[in-house]
Amino acid sequence: MVRITRLGAKQTLAVGFVVIILTGALLLMLPVANKSGEVLPFLDALFTATSATCVTGLVVYDTWSQFTTFGQVVILILIQIGGLGFMTIAILFSMVLGKRIGLRERSFAMEAVNSLQISGVVRLVKHILIGTLVFEFIGAIILASRFYEVFGDSRAIWFGIFHSVSAFCNAGFDLMGSMEPYSSLTGFSSDLTVNMTIMALIVTGGIGFVIWEDLFVNRFNFRKYNLHTKTVIVSTLAMIVISTALFLVIEKDATLSGMETGERLLAAFFHSVTPRTAGFNTTDTGSLSEAGTMLTMFLMFIGASPGSTAGGIKITTFVVIVLSVITHFRKCEDVNVFNRRLDARVVKRAYFSVTYYSIMVLAGCFLIVANQGLPIKEAMFETLSAIGTVGLSTGITRELSTFSRIIVVILMYTGRLGSLTVFMAVTEKRNIRKTKNPMEKIIIG
Repeated sequence: MVRITRLGAKQTLAVGFVVIILTGALLLMLPVANKSGEVLPFLDALFTATSATCVTGLVVYDTWSQFTTFGQVVILILIQIGGLGFMTIAILFSMVLGKRIGLRERSFAMEAVNSLQISGVVRLVKHILIGTLVFEFIGAIILASRFYEVFGDSRAIWFGIFHSVSAFCNAGFDLMGSMEPYSSLTGFSSDLTVNMTIMALIVTGGIGFVIWEDLFVNRFNFRKYNLHTKTVIVSTLAMIVISTALFLVIEKDATLSGMETGERLLAAFFHSVTPRTAGFNTTDTGSLSEAGTMLTMFLMFIGASPGSTAGGIKITTFVVIVLSVITHFRKCEDVNVFNRRLDARVVKRAYFSVTYYSIMVLAGCFLIVANQGLPIKEAMFETLSAIGTVGLSTGITRELSTFSRIIVVILMYTGRLGSLTVFMAVTEKRNIRKTKNPMEKIIIG
């Protein structure tokens, strides 16, 4: 048996998430966690715990209707741990207890937050924890104030905290079943305060912890930002603006029909943000037009930024792929961005990530369709939502068979850790060949 001390950083992250998920599932199974007072079936508890820990938001039960306050607290803790990464939480406890944080722990933290270097990683973790607390606290106050105007009772405080954490961690879990089960934020589609607060939290949590550090150090001096920060900020803003405009056009006779101009713009804006792994919805996802569904799946496939609470192939991977294609058409050798040349290994890693991710998506979709005979569009949407840790659904999650739910659980787990991390966790112990085979060519069309 391999001892835990011999596990590498990626293997430790993979095993750690499994332990947290199983612990959460066992807690959610308890009668005290369920309003029915009965033991929740293990697979349903495992699905919910995986969705919460992997900050996805796909549910087989309405969170408010099914779970007691204890159950909701368990889900919220799983969301917070999953969003920050359990190694970040572990370092927090080490700092509180005054324990020395060694090189091994620093390397694990570097892997957990996708830091570019090991030096300063503890300082980065401190800033992450402080920043998370500040953003979630501000979001909770704003949301609680607005929810109090709607509900008029003590639920407003708990709702404010829960939805602030869920939005910042891009989890998509909600408690709006108190208004209508499985309604998400559709009851607030025209509420400017709720919409803007939730979107601000989603984007803040989704841009990545490393970028926080760069923004904290260099403030608003764009020229001093590192290449990663520049790429993420520009591409994120461009993606949001372009997708908002597209949703306004293609959904005007579908989900946006009958709305006033302001509400239509707000709904399109929200829907351009939430598929990038947040999972909330202010309009009926199942009513999207065919083009709107395709655009949503495309956004779910891309996701947000590396080292954030979000999933997907990541916006930087998408940018590198696009730039490499443009470079090929222009018959240039190097991929350049912001007057900087990218390492060839970065381009290779991007293509590998997309290929591995695509294989997982197609395999998952095929298995669900083959098992249940669901329409390909709905199965593909659910698959992308799961591996992209998004949480949006056309409404088939509760209809999935046992086998299909297991597939979705695996996809959510893979999506949260990242396809590369899962792959490398399995292949981390490998033999490096010192000799190379003879070179020969094949024809590429």
